[in-house]
Amino acid sequence: MTDTTSTEPDTSTQRPARPVAPRVWKWAISAVILVAATWSITGLDVSIDRLTSAPGDAWNILKRMWPPAFAEEIDRGVIGKVLESVYIAWIGTVIGAVISLPLSFLAASNVSPVWIRLPMRQLFNAIRAVPELIVAMIILAVTGLGPWAGALAIGIHSVGTLGKLSSEAVESIDAGPIEAVEAAGGRWISSMRWAVFPQVLPTVVSYWLFRFEINVRASAVLGMIGAGGVGSELVSQLNFRNFPEVGAVLFVTVVAVVSIDTLSAMVRRRIIQGGTGGEGSRNDEALADLTGISLR
Repeated sequence: MTDTTSTEPDTSTQRPARPVAPRVWKWAISAVILVAATWSITGLDVSIDRLTSAPGDAWNILKRMWPPAFAEEIDRGVIGKVLESVYIAWIGTVIGAVISLPLSFLAASNVSPVWIRLPMRQLFNAIRAVPELIVAMIILAVTGLGPWAGALAIGIHSVGTLGKLSSEAVESIDAGPIEAVEAAGGRWISSMRWAVFPQVLPTVVSYWLFRFEINVRASAVLGMIGAGGVGSELVSQLNFRNFPEVGAVLFVTVVAVVSIDTLSAMVRRRIIQGGTGGEGSRNDEALADLTGISLR
């Protein structure tokens, strides 16, 4: 009898061979990252001795900050200077929000023509390319020392960031309401007001609050160059090596920043996580109380 059993190997249970290209790309990208990291470390001129001694030096400075000299700093008005940093951050955020909101509609691809959209996006990129610290140093030459320079610097830089985020929020909206307004004979400004603005407002407000958190920390740094806030007090105490006073300033600043971040995060979650039906209506009412703008 002729044996009809096939002598070919059974390939039904063999695992398919992995493609070579993805593995090559993975190793190539890993090599590039490793080379870049090595090159960056050598460019920083960091020696092994400095790395090993850094933890001990940092611990020595921390020990000199304890206990913090709260009484001396309260007498010097550290609370008022921390509040001044908050004021700077708030005014800067308001400036950035008011200017960036209308510009974000011009930068969105779904509601703006390309000849307006591209220059507006490049404007946002150019603003974000310059740090608040550099902007504040330029403004200080015009306004002089004080918190107004810090507020303007934060406001200008916030325009670039909030404009980009808000334009992306506009691009992610539902196009149905826009088509309904256009079908009813509404103009472009009407579709923005009644179809786009109510959809993006909760997200945009959450961006404003998140930016305010960042600006609070930035305002403390701007004080180091004379742009108001608690940074000036911190630099003054560091220059005289008054480490207990430095510890008190840092502690008060950290408490203020953490408190603001926690409160802002709670409000942002309340805005973003609004449900449907009755809960959504309550969310709209809370948002209207927060912004002074009714969505109805």
